Amino acid sequence: MTARLPLFLMLATLPAAIAIGQSATVSSLKGHNANAPVDVAADRIELQDRADRAIFTGNVKVKQGDMTMDAPRMTVAYARAAGADPQVQRIDASGGVTVTSPTETAKGNFGIYDVNRRLVTLIGNVRVTRGTNNVNGSRLTIDLTTGRASVDGSRVPGNATTTGPGGVAGGRVTGRFSVPQRTN
Repeated sequence: MTARLPLFLMLATLPAAIAIGQSATVSSLKGHNANAPVDVAADRIELQDRADRAIFTGNVKVKQGDMTMDAPRMTVAYARAAGADPQVQRIDASGGVTVTSPTETAKGNFGIYDVNRRLVTLIGNVRVTRGTNNVNGSRLTIDLTTGRASVDGSRVPGNATTTGPGGVAGGRVTGRFSVPQRTN
């Protein structure tokens, strides 16, 4: 069973969105400039030119516009056209991945940035944080064009009551959201 919950819910819109079924706000990565250059820094690079990929290891940091991806290891797949510079197509990250934007942080075990489709996906022990609000699940997908983000839960086989990776209880997405503080 899969549960879906829009991410990065704004405090002011959360109660109204739940009450009337409207869509909540989207990621601050909406409209991310996926045409900006991709800057990569790492302790080591292994170029596999015949396979059109480069493997970066050790404190790897990828930055594009306002988005940063950090992980111990990343594989960058690229395409080459005759007479043109190589073009980054996809980045696969592993070993614990952190994606940050100006207002949000997302963490997971593995990450995929599909540059062509403008999608960022984190898998395994996913936790998304915006201020004091957070959402946990097993898979996060962010569409960089629309800013629409969703988290899926995954059921732990054989035991629906077990708390799974990332605080996912029985395949459910969990979250904690702040509320307006009132004085009596």
